[in-house]
Amino acid sequence: MAQHNAFYAQSGGVTAVINASACGVIEACRQAPDQIGKVYAGHNGIIGALTEDLIDVNQESDEAIAALRHTPGGAFGSCRYKLKDIDTHRAQYERLIEVFKAHDIRYFFYNGGGDSADTCLKVSQLSEKLGYPLTAIHVPKTVDNDLPITDNSPGFGSVAKYIATSTLEASLDIASMCATSTKVFVLEVMGRHAGWIAAAGGLAGEGAGEPPHLIIFPEIAFNRSAVMARVEESVTKYGYCVIVVSEGARYEDGTFLADAGNTDAFGHRQLGGVAPTLAGMIKQDLGYKYHWAVADYLQRAARHLASKTDVEQAYAVGREAVTLALAGKNSMMPAIRRISQVPYQWDVISAPLAQIANQEKFMPRDYISENGFEITQACRDYLSPLIQGEDFPPFENGLPKVAKLKLAKAEQKLPTFTL
Repeated sequence: MAQHNAFYAQSGGVTAVINASACGVIEACRQAPDQIGKVYAGHNGIIGALTEDLIDVNQESDEAIAALRHTPGGAFGSCRYKLKDIDTHRAQYERLIEVFKAHDIRYFFYNGGGDSADTCLKVSQLSEKLGYPLTAIHVPKTVDNDLPITDNSPGFGSVAKYIATSTLEASLDIASMCATSTKVFVLEVMGRHAGWIAAAGGLAGEGAGEPPHLIIFPEIAFNRSAVMARVEESVTKYGYCVIVVSEGARYEDGTFLADAGNTDAFGHRQLGGVAPTLAGMIKQDLGYKYHWAVADYLQRAARHLASKTDVEQAYAVGREAVTLALAGKNSMMPAIRRISQVPYQWDVISAPLAQIANQEKFMPRDYISENGFEITQACRDYLSPLIQGEDFPPFENGLPKVAKLKLAKAEQKLPTFTL
């Protein structure tokens, strides 16, 4: 097999372990020198390919690449940019081919979530539609845990561990102060349409009365009177109430509790402030003193508290992506398969991108209690293995030590292209 170059890029919101996938991809490429020559990374995702803004990964040391495994964020820059349809925006795809030809790129690895899977699917069609030989593999990543087929999405386990831990620790704080101070604590977590992250907060407590006392899922229509009744009941019984609420909490008609009124580059409604919105309702209806917090970027950047399972799975799907590409598998995604629950065992299988792109996996109804405010034992059984194990990064001067990359740019060979 002739030697050709590879392209890797990151897309969408980053995670604590997306760079572990990058590490897996790059290390696997370096171990196949007869088939893969250079590895180029797109600066800021697919935009780097379109603008020929490429990072020459070959100039990075093995030690720097290995350090990606314990470094959060997106080492090569991510983006929210969705390719348009190939038939109506042909110029974009012709530009991609020009860049790939100029740098002899025949392997394309795109690391992202559902919208990124759509981009990768479109790129995978270049070979057939425009006659350029290219193998495109999607590397799964999303804290939302909403990719279909794969048992779970790399990035989710670490967020779940962080949210469960934060819920537990904040609950101890409010429990110690509730007699004379705060009665209600509201933690807002990510999750636009799927309540997986909110569900993870439920791992903080196991018995009746243990926090969180109330989880608000996007899958369950928000009923103000029912929520207030639950809050009042918790404060009366236990002295306080801890709430985990998904940013995607919505009313029966689909309206978000906290719609910011605009959309992002992928066309999604921008959300913001469901925690203060809910806290305001509680103050208005019940008069309780409250505190609220928004986990926001902290939940997806907390590599210091990453799940070991998550790190291992993120690295594994990166390596498997290269295996699939070298086997000539186009338009595929490495997916995690749960083999057994106790003991927890998993492996990586391949899944067709056409069944993944633009699809969302929601919380099964039997993972949510009948009253809609708690997780069930089935949900706990699913979530618990994903937060197991610690994989602490090395520390230096009291802080996590992260990868320091050169990010040397490859020579541009083509005219400037305007997006």
